[in-house]
Amino acid sequence: MTCRRSAVRRRLPLLTIPLLLALLASLVPSAATAAGSSGSPTAHRLLTGLEGGSGSTIGPDQALYVTKSAAGTITRVDPGTGATTTFARGLPRLIPAVGFGGPVDIAFVGWTAYVLVTLVGPDVGGSDVVGLYRVDGPDRFSVVADIGAFSINHPPATDFFVPSGVQYALQATRDGFLVTDGHHNRVLRVTRDRQITQLRAFGNIVPTGLEVRGRTIYVAQAGPVPHLPEDGKVVAFRPTSTRVRDVAAGSRLLVDVEFGRKGRLYALSQGVFPPGNPEGSPALPNTGALVRASRDGTFTVVIDRLNQPTSLEFIGQTAYVVTLGGEIWRINGV
Repeated sequence: MTCRRSAVRRRLPLLTIPLLLALLASLVPSAATAAGSSGSPTAHRLLTGLEGGSGSTIGPDQALYVTKSAAGTITRVDPGTGATTTFARGLPRLIPAVGFGGPVDIAFVGWTAYVLVTLVGPDVGGSDVVGLYRVDGPDRFSVVADIGAFSINHPPATDFFVPSGVQYALQATRDGFLVTDGHHNRVLRVTRDRQITQLRAFGNIVPTGLEVRGRTIYVAQAGPVPHLPEDGKVVAFRPTSTRVRDVAAGSRLLVDVEFGRKGRLYALSQGVFPPGNPEGSPALPNTGALVRASRDGTFTVVIDRLNQPTSLEFIGQTAYVVTLGGEIWRINGV
């Protein structure tokens, strides 16, 4: 992350619920703290104030790049000091009445950045293109692929009510890009010549984060409401095969998946979905976790009590977690 982010479900979030949960999160101390016995991973807050932090990536300069959905900007973060600079500004912003959207994930091809922008089109009250944007300068962008138009013209087999979809995560590949759509329940492919196709369609499993290793694509699944632990999975498939295999399952509301050091696969759980809340609401504050996939198909908790995490990156043996509240946490010793 893929990007990435309040979890995207089958319906658009109501504004009042996310605002209430955000207020609760601000009143409860961010929970990632020194964990367990000597030698266990420890988490420390690197920075705050990212105005709706969402997706992230590691750039070619080994810095963190984070999308700020509320501001329509991309921030460069020094992973050692937490110092920030604005890398790009002027992208379509999140529409407040929608509660999720704008720039939600970012990926690099060489030194060129590409940004995934969602829920900004006319079907949700906006006036911008839903799709893949190329960063041409600090305040200049080009639309590379109009994913919203493709989604409207090629609706999914599952139920939906947002014609342009709710795209969630972006992953660069050798021949283009992959994009998850958590509302249309599918993975899209965007080629370098801007062709968009449906790579893989799913049932109502809510695909979120993306990772690629060799020719294998890994997808995190939040699962349908109420996002039970058994529905939180990482699955894997190859583009040329119809087989989709479960890699690990058993963690609530997964929003990202990444490989760490020594080829270990990790996932990011946003946490416990509030009972009775509308689909699209984020998890309860301080219930998220970083988990590691085990060989027996289960997850092992690495560190818990994360506060509404949205995106995960690794630099060496250090994990970086972006949160919905605009924080970045550095988890050492992973």
